[in-house]
Amino acid sequence: MLNIAFDKPACQNIRESLRKEWLETNALGDYASSTIPCCNTRKYHGLLVANLNKPEGRHVLLSTLEESLTGGGKEFFISCRKHPGVFFPHGQEYMQSMENNPWPTFRYRIGDLLVSREVLLPHRQQAVLIRYQIEHADASSPRIPIKLLLKPLLAFRNVHALTRANGDLRAATSPRKGGFSIQPYGALPPLFMRVSGTSIFTPSPDWCRAVQYPFEEERGFDFEEDLFLPGVFEVAVSDKPVYVAASATELTKSLESIWQAEAKRRTAKTKAARTAAPGKSRLLGHLAERAADFLITTPHGDPAVLAGYHWFDAWGRDTCIALPGLTLFAGNVAEGERQLSAIGASAKNGLIPNCFAPDGVSHAYNSVDASLWYVWAVQQFDLHGKNPDLIRNVCWPVIKTIIDAFTAGPIPTVFVDSEGLLHAGSALTQLTWMDAKVDGRPVTPRHGCPVEINALWYNALAYADELAARYHEPKRRCPDRLDMVRRSFNERFWINDQGGYLADVWRDGQTDGSLRPNQIFAVSLPHPVLAEERRQQVVDQVRRTLLTPFGLRTLAPGDADYRAVYYGRAEARDSAYHQGTVWPWLLGAYGDALLRVSPNPGKTAAELLDLLSPLFIKHLARTGLGSISEVFDASPPYYPNGCIAQAWSVAETLRLLTCLRQAAPKVFSRWEAACFDDTPLSERTLIRN
Repeated sequence: MLNIAFDKPACQNIRESLRKEWLETNALGDYASSTIPCCNTRKYHGLLVANLNKPEGRHVLLSTLEESLTGGGKEFFISCRKHPGVFFPHGQEYMQSMENNPWPTFRYRIGDLLVSREVLLPHRQQAVLIRYQIEHADASSPRIPIKLLLKPLLAFRNVHALTRANGDLRAATSPRKGGFSIQPYGALPPLFMRVSGTSIFTPSPDWCRAVQYPFEEERGFDFEEDLFLPGVFEVAVSDKPVYVAASATELTKSLESIWQAEAKRRTAKTKAARTAAPGKSRLLGHLAERAADFLITTPHGDPAVLAGYHWFDAWGRDTCIALPGLTLFAGNVAEGERQLSAIGASAKNGLIPNCFAPDGVSHAYNSVDASLWYVWAVQQFDLHGKNPDLIRNVCWPVIKTIIDAFTAGPIPTVFVDSEGLLHAGSALTQLTWMDAKVDGRPVTPRHGCPVEINALWYNALAYADELAARYHEPKRRCPDRLDMVRRSFNERFWINDQGGYLADVWRDGQTDGSLRPNQIFAVSLPHPVLAEERRQQVVDQVRRTLLTPFGLRTLAPGDADYRAVYYGRAEARDSAYHQGTVWPWLLGAYGDALLRVSPNPGKTAAELLDLLSPLFIKHLARTGLGSISEVFDASPPYYPNGCIAQAWSVAETLRLLTCLRQAAPKVFSRWEAACFDDTPLSERTLIRN
């Protein structure tokens, strides 16, 4: 993994350190997450956020711990919370450093004491472990008996909700070896807490009131809740580490053995990721490890891709777009094949779900492009020669069903017209990825024939034709239909203004001339629908008006509907979501298109890597530490926003970088060597090649 670390000034600058969030995952959809000072700034933060079967969804069980050290009649806190008008306690004042490799590690100095706190989620175990190590900086200094006091603060609620002090909570705890168990509400599972070494747990039920989450206030949501305190752990400190565990099922093994087993697994995983990465690239190996954050097995045992942390679930479109990058390009082909099979099994009447239901059954089938992106995902595995039997026996039947259903019309508002173009939706629906609504109406109306939908449609038809020929099914080959779609597309979407570009939508005999990034797919897909002589013009237009160091803008700056900033309450954010806001996932398609038209791949790769350096040097240490955000502002300084870790952002940038390295290996190696060494990313300045 890349070395992401922060020194004392960075940690103690609470205005900035609260903006930097860490994330731990366990492949079950559970996570632990907070900020550098471990002050929760979102309702989604917590030390144990569990993905449950009953009730379904992710739930914040253990929100945080109030931690302090006592000795010589004094108490020193190393934790931090936000209350009205004040931060309390002030643990950040003792911070010396924070590292995010190989798991979040925080270091403090209190006089002669050196304190470290580490947070780790064991793989496929619904538990969090925290390890404390307390040492004396000066071996000759007099020893004062030290105790570690730990006060668990429980939320026990869905991640999207908040809780208040109430009389329904069952405050009683049951003694367990090294700790206790508690089940505050009958609908949720019990929580087991345990401490290694010599400790005493004293029940002292109380409420910690008016805990505030400033990011929720910024986003226009409720931002204050009460957390329940069941009691206090008093732990005698020695030279040995102290292990603390919180879990949804009781742990039977020693906490130290669980920790060591997970540490060993991660060491092997990191080595494997670096070995599998092209050229043993550190950056590609790092992104391959981060890709695993999104690949989970649900409580029902189904494979799934979480679209983003902290609030997104599994989405069909996001899954299909992200899957090649998260698995194939991350060296995890077997998981990709497992996911492809599961996605194909979810198809209904030729549609891949837009939203996968937690129960694995009641999915939402309300998108037009998820099915077309499934075809593209299969293509990626096919192009890299992976598992031809899976493609023929599992994926090909699904693709045939998709083609047949779209030709007939899978839902009332989706149909193929007499020119072969694919129509989708009505004035009140949003069936493409630009799906934001305000007051029940689409912000970006795209009903009719959206440009990328028809590029994907042509690509799917051409790939189906290719497979039909491969599998000797000649009656499925329709070259006349392909010619008609290509001809209609180039006639209806091409606009000669501003040097030439593609309209965003063809509707009722008219074009929506908004200059958007969706046109890039007419060049980037394996079977490009756009006439070859026009491809360079589209790529040039996207580069001039939409390309930024962090992704592609969703609308040209000169447009009257352009929004430069993604910020504020839900209505303001939704109004800007696809009206200029930058999306990193679009870089994958842009890179494909750029390399397709480039006469000099080496020069092209060097220029693009140089432009994108801030995304990998600065951003990886800026918001969701080590991962890539969902969106960025459309104008400098391109502030990140949305989810701190987005599946298709990580997946498509990983795929892009791999393709650039394959196109120009020496250029990539020089760029990476200049940008990444053992210096922590937080201390780096942008290096130009």
